Amino acid sequence: MPLGKLVRCNSHNDYICQIYGSGEIDDPPTSAGYAFGTFVRIPLSEDEGYLVGLIYDTVLLNPDFGNLGPRLSPVPDLAVFSPDYLAEKVTLVGITTIGTLAPDGTATHGVPLLAAQIDAPVESLDNDTIRRFHRPAGSGRVVRVGYTPLLLSLGSPLARHLLLNVVDRLTSLFPEQATHLSVLHGELAWQAVIGPVGGAR
Repeated sequence: MPLGKLVRCNSHNDYICQIYGSGEIDDPPTSAGYAFGTFVRIPLSEDEGYLVGLIYDTVLLNPDFGNLGPRLSPVPDLAVFSPDYLAEKVTLVGITTIGTLAPDGTATHGVPLLAAQIDAPVESLDNDTIRRFHRPAGSGRVVRVGYTPLLLSLGSPLARHLLLNVVDRLTSLFPEQATHLSVLHGELAWQAVIGPVGGAR
């Protein structure tokens, strides 16, 4: 499902995506489509596959906030009298990349070697692709979450909550691994509670 396009790069694996709004595509995404913890993909060149990322933050941008000056036209009249008026209210989401998917389905976890390009399209991942990313060919029944250290190193208070969200999603996609994933979930839940308390000293 198309979500938006990249408009900024904060670092090698940290991007800002502008979510498509009304009129930009036929079926703009709803807020549930770009929720916290959503898996996304960003295309590289044809023979290099995709970056795989997670939405970790949301910013609502309204340049008109605090602008109390006079208006020549009320907002509802702009479509009639100023059809070229650019609506600058946008939704931005932060994406951290956690690996890659090669054209042949080979998955790698961790910091990607390649970076995306500005204006690259961002799409949400379907469940089958998420499964393939976490259980590559030849890995048997093991569910890999090799990007865990990368997310924990973000330095954000939301990092552990992001991982908890991921573990919950994986538990629903791999119910046969629920027991093993529950161990990771319990450890992360404990750290999410204790971490902020310990950091307040």
